[in-house]
Amino acid sequence: MSRIGIGFIVLLALLTAGCGYGSNYMNAGQPAITSLLPNTVNAGDPTFTMDVNGSGFGMDSVVFWNGSARPSRYSSATKVQAQISDVDIANAEMAQVEVHTGGKKSNVINFTVQ
Repeated sequence: MSRIGIGFIVLLALLTAGCGYGSNYMNAGQPAITSLLPNTVNAGDPTFTMDVNGSGFGMDSVVFWNGSARPSRYSSATKVQAQISDVDIANAEMAQVEVHTGGKKSNVINFTVQ
């Protein structure tokens, strides 16, 4: 078999089997949030990192707090972390948290600022 034929077979095998992030990302369904950690803080508390747990997250996942993107870090397909500033939690409210991944939006989970 020629080098071109072997190269084609190797390329075809990689495309068929998938390779890491790309294949998982392409097959990912709708992102879904199951829990937030913490899920409540006191108004006036300092900046914190919030764990968003769920499924269907990708490396491009961004956490939104009341409709505005927050600095986010992908941990796994089931966990994304977001930096929530002291300004975000300055006043008591029920904040809405969602995750955007691959052009899709998750369900909304409420976060209590007491």
